[in-house]
Amino acid sequence: MKTVLVGGCFDFIHVGHIDFLKKAKQHGDKLIVMLESDETIKRLKGEDRPFHTQEQRKEMLEELRTVDEVIMLPPLKTDEEYFEAVKKIHPDVIALTEGDPILEKKMKQTELVGATVAVIPKTVTHSTTTLAKLLKLE
Repeated sequence: MKTVLVGGCFDFIHVGHIDFLKKAKQHGDKLIVMLESDETIKRLKGEDRPFHTQEQRKEMLEELRTVDEVIMLPPLKTDEEYFEAVKKIHPDVIALTEGDPILEKKMKQTELVGATVAVIPKTVTHSTTTLAKLLKLE
């Protein structure tokens, strides 16, 4: 069985997320999502985020038939902490979004855990941040 790993916030599930998860799953048999903590999202996206708690986001992801498992991450502050979490899962494939600002770093980490990289093209759609602004939540 080939395991595919993805990571992210998944705060407002939108068509871009669905497309990414479906394409990631095509690279293996089991799709695992490493779900960022509320604290990490606040640090990365701002004090008004996330809109949904980590537990709520986990529940939404688990309802998607594409997702086989969701792992709730504790607050992680360093690349090494994140790398250790990935090593524990030991995925065969790590799926990344094309255009990710730290794509090169993630690709290097993927090699270090002995996984292959699947770079998924970004779907042209509104991001969670754009949707939040349109809905006047930010």
